[in-house]
Amino acid sequence: MDTMKQFISDNIRRFGMIIALAGIAILFQILTSGVLLTPLNITNIIMQNSYVIVLAIGMMVIIITGEIDLSVGSVAAFIGAIAGVLLVTHDIPVYLAILLCLILGAIIGAWQGFWIAYVNIPSFIVTLAGMLIFRGLTLVVLGGKTLSPYPESFRNFSSAFLPDWFNGDTYNILAIVVGIIFSIIFILNELKIRRTDAKYDLKRTSFAMFILKLVITVVIINTFTFILSKYAGVPYVLLILIALILGYTFVLSKTVVGRRLYAVGGNINAAQLSGIKTKKVKFWAFVNMGVLAALAGLIFAGRLNAATPQAGNLFELDAIAAAVIGGASFTGGVGTIFGAVIGALVMGVLNNGMSLMGIGIDWQQAIKGLVLLGAVAFDVLNKNK
Repeated sequence: MDTMKQFISDNIRRFGMIIALAGIAILFQILTSGVLLTPLNITNIIMQNSYVIVLAIGMMVIIITGEIDLSVGSVAAFIGAIAGVLLVTHDIPVYLAILLCLILGAIIGAWQGFWIAYVNIPSFIVTLAGMLIFRGLTLVVLGGKTLSPYPESFRNFSSAFLPDWFNGDTYNILAIVVGIIFSIIFILNELKIRRTDAKYDLKRTSFAMFILKLVITVVIINTFTFILSKYAGVPYVLLILIALILGYTFVLSKTVVGRRLYAVGGNINAAQLSGIKTKKVKFWAFVNMGVLAALAGLIFAGRLNAATPQAGNLFELDAIAAAVIGGASFTGGVGTIFGAVIGALVMGVLNNGMSLMGIGIDWQQAIKGLVLLGAVAFDVLNKNK
């Protein structure tokens, strides 16, 4: 019992957000008469919020360093507009256009990172300027008009599904197999981590808690993929999200780069004294954000099948809210990729549930603002304790 209490106490923010997500999902499942958790709607939630999850991952990295980026929505819109010009107007090959857009996103991130890291202008000011600059450039590129449609191969990576190689009838067998594969990978990875911790005599949970964690996680993974199998299977965009989540989780938790990011956000003066090139760390954090904002813009444009001047509106709000709800602290040095994803899903389920209930966009924005305020208040009160 003491071990359980200690485990929960050490992970209170993470468990709190998971419980909140489950509670919101159950509430809207009841209020929508069972529509929220149908296979079709769960698939829609994933695909509709894929760009938010991408932005939330990048925003989490930025906030960990103690900075903020208000320009991500405008950058996403600008990249979508550039993609429209390349693909619709000039008929450039899809993969070349995607590569060029991602490179442009990196250049935009480097531009903003330079002013923040090397000129020491506050990130709030630089990215606020970026919000205005790239929103204006989006209007210039599109001439105030909408460009569409995109080539089918471009739309596929944000709207299509993996083909079922097993030719399932009622269920998409490939989705079920994917769930089993990920479960095996997860179990093997957790066993490896536990053996490593035991080898170096590091603190670890009891064996009973370890088994409970494995069982719960495997059940969640396979329930999720089973639900997907009842509709159309695994979306391509879900594979992109999984790759990003696993990759960034590894970088932040297992590499020198990750430790430096947390060190810069936790105490920049101490990080400098320890030999960390803090300016370089912040610069590359914004380059990374630029690439992810570009990717989010491409995903959104592909799903919408159009480049519009209004694209990306308030994306920065969703990304910041997702990161903060997921455990990030504006003082820096705190946060996880898992938390950012949970935060994005909280926002996504809120949006989807309120839309299913017919709640207007005005009330939706107000409720989301209250949720963000509550998450920050929870973080402050938890730290005070």
